[in-house]
Amino acid sequence: AMWPLKISQRMDKYNVFALVEGGGVTGQAESITLALARALLVQEPALKPVLRRAGCITSDARRVERKKPGHRKARKMPAWVKR
Repeated sequence: AMWPLKISQRMDKYNVFALVEGGGVTGQAESITLALARALLVQEPALKPVLRRAGCITSDARRVERKKPGHRKARKMPAWVKR
């Protein structure tokens, strides 16, 4: 989660305190990484190319697929019965 500070060599310059709710451990770590990168960009816009190369600015666009009618889950169908 401290990755943006490490690659921009700003570990000793900022103190970070973050509270995160929901999701899993990996999702929370990625959200803190994204928040730190965005906060660094507000303070120092010149860091954008460095953070972009490290992949800290892009967020994960994947979301949970909705459940469809006639399905048990988003894609799972009930077992087909001939009779």
